[in-house]
Amino acid sequence: MLLLETPQPDRHTLWEDAQGILIGATLVALAIQFLRAGELITGQIAGLSLVISYPTGWSFGLVFFVLNLPFYWLAIRQLGWVFTVKNFVAVTLMSTLAETMPYVLTVDVPPSLAAPLFGVVGGVGLLSLFRHGATLGGMGIVALWLQDTRGIKAGNTQLAFDLCVFALALMLFDWVTVIWSLLGAVILNIIITINHRRDRYIAK
Repeated sequence: MLLLETPQPDRHTLWEDAQGILIGATLVALAIQFLRAGELITGQIAGLSLVISYPTGWSFGLVFFVLNLPFYWLAIRQLGWVFTVKNFVAVTLMSTLAETMPYVLTVDVPPSLAAPLFGVVGGVGLLSLFRHGATLGGMGIVALWLQDTRGIKAGNTQLAFDLCVFALALMLFDWVTVIWSLLGAVILNIIITINHRRDRYIAK
């Protein structure tokens, strides 16, 4: 009887990782423009960054970059230097693109359209990052770590954290803004939960 070996998944090359991270960071930066156009928020560290930047006028990119710094400790300790470097590159790219994109792109959409557009574009962008061994830091690092070590789906972890962020947002924004924002976050996390599965796609 002939036994066939189970084929092992190919690992991404450096070039494949580079383009995947660039595409992912660009799509998420574009998704942030939809949020800004609808004056909406989101979950994760990006959501906290928007909550801080709206009333203070501080740069979203800078706040997002600084808030991510503590999470690199977990990344280094639990997921290794390669993963950490990829995250640092992805966060830096997204922060930079999110700040420069408004100079070349004008987005004008109502909240009812901004929310689903953010969810879809942001979800696909994060999938691109995840599949090339990167996240946008923050809870993304925690979510991937829990999925790989505890079997808890990354999308579920992120959605749980998002609910906490939106509970805080209710104290600062009107409920209509929060509801539209929550819709976008739900769409994004459903896309990740359905499509990011280690048993279907494993490549680093």
